[in-house]
Amino acid sequence: MKTQAIRIHQTGGPEVLKLEDVELPSVKEGEVLIRHFAIGLNFIDTYFRSGLYPVPLPTGLGSEGAGVVETVGANVTHVKKGDRVAYGQSPLGAYSVLRVMPAWQVVKLPDEISFNEGAAMMLKGLTVQYLFRQTYQLKEGQTILFHAAAGGVGLFACQWAKALGVKLIGTTGSDEKAAIAKQHGAWEVINYSKENVVEKVKELTHQQKVPVVYDGVGKDTWEISLDCLQPRGLMVSYGNASGPITGVNLGVLSQKGSLYVTRPTLGTYVNTFEKMQAAAKELIDLVVAKKIKVEIHQTYDLTDVGEAHADLALRKTTGATILIP
Repeated sequence: MKTQAIRIHQTGGPEVLKLEDVELPSVKEGEVLIRHFAIGLNFIDTYFRSGLYPVPLPTGLGSEGAGVVETVGANVTHVKKGDRVAYGQSPLGAYSVLRVMPAWQVVKLPDEISFNEGAAMMLKGLTVQYLFRQTYQLKEGQTILFHAAAGGVGLFACQWAKALGVKLIGTTGSDEKAAIAKQHGAWEVINYSKENVVEKVKELTHQQKVPVVYDGVGKDTWEISLDCLQPRGLMVSYGNASGPITGVNLGVLSQKGSLYVTRPTLGTYVNTFEKMQAAAKELIDLVVAKKIKVEIHQTYDLTDVGEAHADLALRKTTGATILIP
């Protein structure tokens, strides 16, 4: 059985993405065959394509999608043929019409959530779940700093923080993006192209600064993030949108107030069936309750994935982007 899928045979720019006919493996024990109705596009996909995150080649791309179960392997009991499902963590290969994948990473999608929403919400939503509920357990009334607040993960973070009663200070690069973050629940937004982030954070917190900073930007914001933290505060570096942080002198952490730094990944936090289902339930419940609205601002055909990657890298996108096979 064949399907169409995007593959890369070498790392590089968007031009290395190729649509190919691919032979599907048979469905083994603990696996499911899914027909995609929508596929999520995420910044991490560009890391694999460019080679920043090395993987064996050739390879598929993408780890998020939504669709219908077509075949169920032995010992799979939580989903059945015909079920609407979504996932946000999987082996690479979501950029495809059909795919076989581990069933434990798949969750049922309630009728109240569309396939497009399901494909757009899982990776970003699960990321915010582990950041806010596990890496550092936020409590009502706290003030936090979240970089790239109008991005895909950022808009989930703004809404989730508001639902928790947390004051989220976001950063963006334009007034337009700042307005979007505010509309989605950010308490305050700092336009870093006009304002000094550290000074503004001090002003907003009455010189107290914040107990935790969430930084998916990387190289460009590393020092800024540390300077916004209270003594013994936690720097959560969960992405490298501006490039990786290198050459770190750990002595800086002591000089700036006995700071903590963690470099977490979603996969470590949802590495069992039980953890995946629990994290997904919390996300799905908030979406069904309309406390989180899934914002899909860009839609591309799977055949136009190169254009989608280029737009993402050029910061032309806000909210979530999906591919339609």
